[in-house]
Amino acid sequence: MSNQASQHTTSNSNTQTVFIVDDEPDVRAALRLLIKSVGYTVECFESAVVFFDQFEANRKGCLILDVRMPGMSGMDLQEKLAEMETLLPIIMISGHGEIPMAVKAVQNGAIDFLQKPFSDQQLLDRISQAMEINSKRHESHNIQQNAQDKFDSLTPREREIFIEVVSGKLNKVIAYDLNISTRTVEIHRAKAMEKMGAKNLSELINLANLVKAPE
Repeated sequence: MSNQASQHTTSNSNTQTVFIVDDEPDVRAALRLLIKSVGYTVECFESAVVFFDQFEANRKGCLILDVRMPGMSGMDLQEKLAEMETLLPIIMISGHGEIPMAVKAVQNGAIDFLQKPFSDQQLLDRISQAMEINSKRHESHNIQQNAQDKFDSLTPREREIFIEVVSGKLNKVIAYDLNISTRTVEIHRAKAMEKMGAKNLSELINLANLVKAPE
C-alpha cells in the first residue's frame, strides 16, 4: 500500500479530494496521473477495506469506486458509506459483464457508472459533476445542521409551541390544548421565532421542514 491513503488524515477537511478505490495497481496509477493533471487532489486505495478503515465521513470530494474487488466489493463499500451518511458522490467503474451490478449501484445512489475502458474526458466530466454535487450536498447539510442546532436550543415548552404553531394552530387553540394562557403562548412563540431566526410564520415552517423533533 502506498502512503497516499494515510496522508488524508493531515489534509485540509475543506479540500475536495478524488478518492480512487481499485484493486488494480495499473488502473490506480493511470487514474491518479490523469486526475492530478487537471489539478485535483487525489488519494488512492488498493481495497475497499483500507479505504473504509481510514475514511472520515466529513471528507469532501468524490469517490471513484471499482464495482468488483476481492473481499469487500464496491457495492459493500457503498452500503457502508450510506450507513455513515457520507455526502460523498460515488462514480462506479466496472469491467465487462458487470453492468447489472453497476446499474444496481446507481439505483442505490451512485451518480453514474462507467464501463472500462472509458475515455479520459468522460471520467473528468463526471468528476466535475460529482464535485458540484458534493458542494451542494455540504451546503444543504450545513443549512440543515444550523437549523437543527437552533431547534435544539429551544426550551421544551418553546419546542412544544413551535411544533403546534407550524402545524397551523392558532395561539388561542394552542393555549386551550396546553391549558395555558394565550399570552404565555405568544411569549414562547416569539422566543422560539427569535431563536430560530424566523421573521414570519412562513420562514418558521421552512425551518421546521429541516429539523427533527425528539420522539
